Amino acid sequence: MCLLLVALEVIPGRPLLLLGNRDEFHARPSAAAAMWLDWPGVFGGRDLEAGGSWLAVHGNGRVAAVTNIRLLNGQRGVRSRGDLVREFVAGTVSAADYIAALQRHLADYAAFNLVVADGGEAWCLQSPTAQAQRLSPGVHLVSNGPLDAPWPKMQRLRELFQQALAIGADDAALLDLLTDTSQPDDAALPDTGIGLERERFLAPIFIRGDAYGTRASTLVVRGAGGRVMLQERRFGPGGVALP
Repeated sequence: MCLLLVALEVIPGRPLLLLGNRDEFHARPSAAAAMWLDWPGVFGGRDLEAGGSWLAVHGNGRVAAVTNIRLLNGQRGVRSRGDLVREFVAGTVSAADYIAALQRHLADYAAFNLVVADGGEAWCLQSPTAQAQRLSPGVHLVSNGPLDAPWPKMQRLRELFQQALAIGADDAALLDLLTDTSQPDDAALPDTGIGLERERFLAPIFIRGDAYGTRASTLVVRGAGGRVMLQERRFGPGGVALP
């Protein structure tokens, strides 16, 4: 999951809305969003290589999503970042307490941004700086760098989302926002040390590639009563939609 929009207390009757694209190598085995038989109440996509998830929810209203962070010479962790999502949504610890406990074990994982939300609060933890932040009401963007960084794809999704809200877009139209392939000018691209060609490839909201690209687009909504809904669209090499 490399791009995430979190809207808190923005839409009446929908205190939490999350839109996200998961970008990954197409060869990495994954399962479509479904109920997890071995973790009752958990619903989401699943990484079949390490067993965790990039984004999952629980029937009791808990939500979690993780992105990697683009670092040169980044170290692999002894544990999968997908474990963070599974352990939060399947657990009972509050979002604030989960983040506080995790700050003592950041070295176990490769660099990540983690968003977790329970029935009352949403938090974001950025592991390289160990910075934890309770998310305030409003719209927040997370990708492969700092929270709410001015990266073109993040700003583009924020603008598209605000336009969609203004016209009362339905859920299908909100998911359509995640298919945007607009290419920003080179001068606007971040410099994360991977070279201009790679920055260009990763710059759009939706990444279309044969070996690597957007594999899932997800919409999560928690209603005023606490009920959570998750919709997912999946894609194969070249950005081709999967059934």
